[in-house]
Parts: sequence; C-alpha cells; structure tokens
Amino acid sequence: MMEKTSDPVQETRKSQGAKSAGKKPAIDLKDPSLYINRELSSIEFNRRVLHETQAEHPLLERVKFLAIFHSNMDEFFMVRVSGLKQQFKLGITTVSPDGLLPREQLANIHRTLTQLFAEANTIWRDQLHSQLGEANIHVMRYEELSKSQRNKLRAYFEREIFPVLTPFASDPSRPFPHISNLSLNLAIQVRDPITGNMHFARVKVPPALPRLVPLKRFDPDQLSTPAVQKFVWSEEVIAANLDRLFPGMEIVAAYPFRVTRNSDMELQEEEADDLLLMMEENLRQRHFGTVVRLEIDESMPAETRGILVSNLGVDSYDVYTTNGPLGLSSLWELHRLERPDLKDKPFTPRTPLALQNVRGSIFSVLRQRDIMLHHPYDSFSPVVNLLEAAADDPDVLAIKTTLYRVGNNPPVLQALKKARLNNKQVAAVVELKARFDEETNIHWAQELESVGVHVAYGLIGLKTHCKVTLIVRRERDGIRRYVHLSSGNYNSVTARTYTDIGFMSHNELLADDASDLFNFLTGYSRQEEFRKFLVAPVSIRPRILEMIQRETALGPKGRIIIKCNSLVDGEMIRNLYMASQSGVKIDLIVRGICGLRPGVEGVSENIQVMSIVGRFLEHSRIYYFYNDGAPALYMGSADLMPRNLDRRVEVLFPIEDEAMQRHVVEDILAVCLRDTAKSHILQSDGRYIPRRYLLDGDGAFFDSQKWFLSQSSAPSGEYF
Repeated sequence: MMEKTSDPVQETRKSQGAKSAGKKPAIDLKDPSLYINRELSSIEFNRRVLHETQAEHPLLERVKFLAIFHSNMDEFFMVRVSGLKQQFKLGITTVSPDGLLPREQLANIHRTLTQLFAEANTIWRDQLHSQLGEANIHVMRYEELSKSQRNKLRAYFEREIFPVLTPFASDPSRPFPHISNLSLNLAIQVRDPITGNMHFARVKVPPALPRLVPLKRFDPDQLSTPAVQKFVWSEEVIAANLDRLFPGMEIVAAYPFRVTRNSDMELQEEEADDLLLMMEENLRQRHFGTVVRLEIDESMPAETRGILVSNLGVDSYDVYTTNGPLGLSSLWELHRLERPDLKDKPFTPRTPLALQNVRGSIFSVLRQRDIMLHHPYDSFSPVVNLLEAAADDPDVLAIKTTLYRVGNNPPVLQALKKARLNNKQVAAVVELKARFDEETNIHWAQELESVGVHVAYGLIGLKTHCKVTLIVRRERDGIRRYVHLSSGNYNSVTARTYTDIGFMSHNELLADDASDLFNFLTGYSRQEEFRKFLVAPVSIRPRILEMIQRETALGPKGRIIIKCNSLVDGEMIRNLYMASQSGVKIDLIVRGICGLRPGVEGVSENIQVMSIVGRFLEHSRIYYFYNDGAPALYMGSADLMPRNLDRRVEVLFPIEDEAMQRHVVEDILAVCLRDTAKSHILQSDGRYIPRRYLLDGDGAFFDSQKWFLSQSSAPSGEYF
C-alpha cells in the first residue's frame, strides 16, 4: 500500500527552499512580465537541440542533431513565423501573454535567429566538417577536386543531372518563375557575348537526386581505399557545368538561394462537402503559400539579391545570409552511411516479463493483469502483436483505432487490413490534418478503405490527436473488450526514437469509455462525461485545474509533477503560480516550449522547470498530483496548450493500481528529475542552463536515458 504521509519523490531534487504558505501577495498573475514568449521559447528549445552537436554523442549522431535543428527551424518558419506575418499584415494588434505585438515578436525572432544560424554554421564549418574528415568522411568543395574527379563528375552530370534540369529565364517576355517551398536553387547571371547584355535565370536543384554526390563511383583512388568516403554538394556540381544549360552564353556567376513558404493550411471544414478532397486540394495549394524566409549566400551581390527580394515579395528581415551550405537538414544523408562506429550503439528493447513465452493468446495475459510499456526501452512489438493477434483470432469481432501519424509501411495498418480481410469489423479514425503528414494519411486512409475498413476523418474543427485502440472479443463468459492507450503514435519507427507510455488493459470502465469515445468520433454524440477518461475539449482542462487547486489547498504538503512537451496555456500557468504561492512543491519536465517563468519571488519560487534533450525525443505526458497520499496519476496524449485542451480530441487515462503508480513515480518521473547530464534548468530570465553547470564538484553526471537503457538490458521486472 502507498504511504499517505510521505511524498515518494520528495528527495528527487535539492529544493532551493520551498516557502511555507503565507499571506498571498497582491500580484497580478496576468502581468506580461510573468510569461515567456512562446516563439522565443521554441527557439530556445532548438538552441538546446543545436548544442547536442557538441555533446558526448558519436560523430554522426552529432551531425544528425544539426540536421534536426535545421529541419525544426524550417517548420518553425512555415508555421509559426508565417502566422505572425499574417497577423502583422492584417494589422492585428493583439498582444501575446508576454505583452508583445506581432511585429515585435518578428523583430525578436529575426534578431535571435540571425545569431543562432551563424552559430549553427560555425559548428558545421569549424567543428563537424573537419571532424568528419578526420573520420574519413570528406565533404569537399568543388574547387578542391582534382581534374580527373571533375571530368568524371562532368560525365555524371551529363548522364544523371542534366536531363532533369530546367533553366528558367526571367525577362519582360518570361515572368519570374515560381520558387517552390524549401527548394534549393541557383540564381544565375549570364552575359550574351554578342550584345553584352546581362540576364538573370534560375535553376532548381532536383530534390529527387542526392544532395551530397558520392565520389566513390568516379574516383579510382577510393576503390582501393573503401574506408574513405568523399562527397561534393550537388549545387556545386550543377554550378560548375552550367555551360551545358546556357550554350553560347558566358556564365558570370551562380549563387545558391532557398525559399521557405507559409505551409500552415487554413481549412474551411464547415464548407467542405468532402474533407478528403478538400485536404488534397489544400496540399496542392501549400506549395504556393507566401514566402516567409529567403536564405542566400553572403557572396550574392546586391543586384541579384534585389531581384529575388522584389520578385518574392519579402522584406529585409525575411532575408538570412550565410557563408556555408544552405538547407543543412540534408545532412541526414550522411547519417544514413554505414558507419556504426560513428553512431549510437544499437539496443534491443525489452519485452515485459508477462509477455515473454506466453502460453495461449495475449488476451489471456490481459485477462490477468494490465501491461505498461515505456517506449523505446520497452519494445513496441507487443502493440503490433496485439493487433496481429486480434486480426487472426476467430473470436475477435471488431477493432477500432485512432491514427494520427503512422509513418511509412506501418505494421499496425497491415494488421488492420488483415483483420478486415479476415471479416472483422474494423473502424479507423484517420486524422487528415496531422501537420506535414497529411499526404501520408490520405494515402493510408484510401488504402484502408480499399479493403473495406470503415474510415472516419474525425470531427469538424477538432483534430483527433488521442491514441486509443479498442478490441471487441467473444469469450466464454460473454463479450470482452480490450484497450490500448498511449501518449505516442501507432508508429513503429518513432516508437524506437521517442519516449512514450503505452498501456494495455481489459478494464471494463476504460473499455466503456473507449466505446463511447469512438461513438463520439464516428457518429453523433454530445457526451460530456466519461467514467475514467479525461477527454478534451470537454473535461481535461477543468479536471487538471481541479487537481492543481486541490494541491494548492494542501499548501506545503502539496506536490505536483508534470511531464509534457509544451506548457503555454495561460490559465494553467496562473493556477500553477497560485499553487507555488501556497507552498506547493512543483516540478515541471517540459521538453520544448514553456511560457511559465520559474523562480520569481512571491510567484514561482517553488517551481522548477527542467528540459531533457538527449538521444531520444522526450514525448511522454504524465500528470502526477500527490493528493495527500492518495495520488492522482494520468497519462496520455495532451500537452498544456490551448490547442490540446480546447481544439483537439485528446485522452488522458488514469493509472490507479498502486504498484503501477509507484513504478511511474519512482522509476520514471524520479529518474528524469535526477538527470544531470542531459537536463537544462529554466531560469527566471528565460535562459536554460545545463544542469551540470549548476552542480558543485566534478562528479559523474546522471543520464536518465542511459539509465533507462541499462534497465532495459537487465532482467525483466514486473512492470519495467
């Protein structure tokens, strides 16, 4: 039994002195100074990602983090910056919780990112590039190549690149060409040797071809030294062979540039007769969104820059210059190299003891007990096995599931298709509006429909973000239902790289809630009460607020631990401030965006905010409230953001078994709170400081993710 008089994680961090409850200070908790700007907090998260390029990771993993940083920043511009620019152009003067107008946020973003992009380029140029060379992976400039190598690349260009290229002139008879989103291009100056006139043209670097052209096939020296790998940027290969595209013209110069467009689709769902057709049309329109960023090489002269700026309709603060390669998200190509010595050591996820050497079906195990999975340390295979068993089991009558991001060739979908072919009734709620996965989800929705799966696309105005599966089975004592609930997607790839919590049960009340949820998603329902589930947009917000306020009433005896991806909801932040003011000790493990400002005297000195950035993407959401020794513990898909609480269908599910509660609190949350190797502590001024810099002495640092990995290789325990 759990003790009522002690907090099981009271000693997980050194408190800086939680203050006892006293007279509540007269502080306006809506004061903008108490909030951190959401966009700048997002940039700070990506700064932490960038700094992983200098952490103790194998070399190609550090290169991967640089690619992730640039990919994240592409999305930041496509969605967040584009939204602010639209507000600014429409003259919207609504301020953010921290008191900034859209134009002020844009100015701060440009100032911060100019510095951060320069830092990222320096890391590539002065550190990773040379270290790759020392590891016999050479990313070379074209001018460094020998005459023999250039000749062989010329033949490669003729054979594989030239047929794909299309030069576009820009003059009074030919309008400036459309520049597609995230495309890499060359702005080319050519001179007519007869008239002496200068002309402008654009050539797009084909995205279907490798960005880094391997020299192995062209370099006889490498054939005898296979351990040495050499590459050259494809845009440099094209630039060196432009005479084939502009015969008879003098090539004066070629400058790379890259464009980012607004890709945040505005959906008029109420007016759509067919959501699928509307999404397909919106995806086509995404390529034509307004330009929100222009990246150019710093060597580009003012005249060429002016041509791009005027034709693309961008302002000066939309232009970012660099003295290195553009679009370094393509460094993923290097991470795919067969160099295991330069990558993280592979690991084998564990299978919980109860699911090893199962006699009979997995359903017989779930009849006896619930199963919790902590991914990626616990294998995702039990989830796939559950669905495959359901697909084959003649006693299974129906399967219902929600699908948000499933990836390519997902085994979960193959199991659903198999179940339908085996005459099960299968229903799938596929979220077509999952940002940047829309095209993939449309494809899989059509695949499922082609075999007879009942596919629904969710609710108008709400994204279906919850992760729920319900299996209906005929058994000797009647109909039984089994549920799988999770904080993460049904994606076997991300299940190896994201930390998530999965839960399998035959609990009748959870099954009742799952049944009601699917009826809500696929039919018509105004249900607002569930037995165990907390469901947004109905009950998550009021119930979490109620639990925070209950801890607030306990004062110094109260305890809150929240692990989530983002915390920006103003109402939640204000209630956490009030809890801190009453003396409640609060630990927030927030991976990404956090609008709460900790450590403010009289407001939040009892709140610590930690962010963990490491090998795996922290993605699990866990909500723990001590409740005077009768804990409330919820897990699921929802972050503390207005979109999750008010504009999405989310599910938080309770963990009520006392032993399993202890496992989550002591073996997951407490372990995260002990992290000193990969954790960063948010300061009251909005800066994140690596926790190891805040510690006294030179002792060994504790890496929570490594600890979890070490446990996954240990003999299996009951829950972990």
